[in-house]
Amino acid sequence: MELKIHTRNVDVSPRLQEHVEKKVSKLDRYLPNIQEVRVDLAIERRKQGSDQAIAQLTLRNTRGVILRAEDKRQPDIYAALDVALDKMYRQIERYKGKRKRRGGGRYAEVDADLAAVEPAPLEEVEEEEEGKTAIVRRKQVSLIPMSEEEAIDQMELLGHSFFIFYNAESAKLGVLYRREDGNYGVLEPEVV
Repeated sequence: MELKIHTRNVDVSPRLQEHVEKKVSKLDRYLPNIQEVRVDLAIERRKQGSDQAIAQLTLRNTRGVILRAEDKRQPDIYAALDVALDKMYRQIERYKGKRKRRGGGRYAEVDADLAAVEPAPLEEVEEEEEGKTAIVRRKQVSLIPMSEEEAIDQMELLGHSFFIFYNAESAKLGVLYRREDGNYGVLEPEVV
């Protein structure tokens, strides 16, 4: 498992490096075949109130699964990392549960790997319904070539948090979305 630590406004002391490595190395016990874990740590300086720690974990395994967990509510970087790890444990358990429910025998090899690992150490056991999720609505959209600026205007007019558009400049589909910091992001699908 490859560990990448990225920081913003945070000095990576040997103590912090050791804490991150110790905590993240335990993820292998709960999900097999982890290829890479990226840890993003940041301190957000605020004009009013105290500084806020941000910890985000992004996990990729060899089968292409990406799990992400983030915490932005802690004043301490260590506490933010611990809360993000707890969220990651819940994500792992949710992923393992979905594989079991939806597999129907198709994933026997993967299920054997998942059965061999320990259950994640969740502090609170969430009572999730075992009911199946279903697509309740399907909608077709007409795509008109437009620029990213026009897509932002269109999304704002609709009052949505995302917008699918055909980018006239790059001749590709794009998904425009509003980020938590108030800025925008664009997802550009690529078939691999």
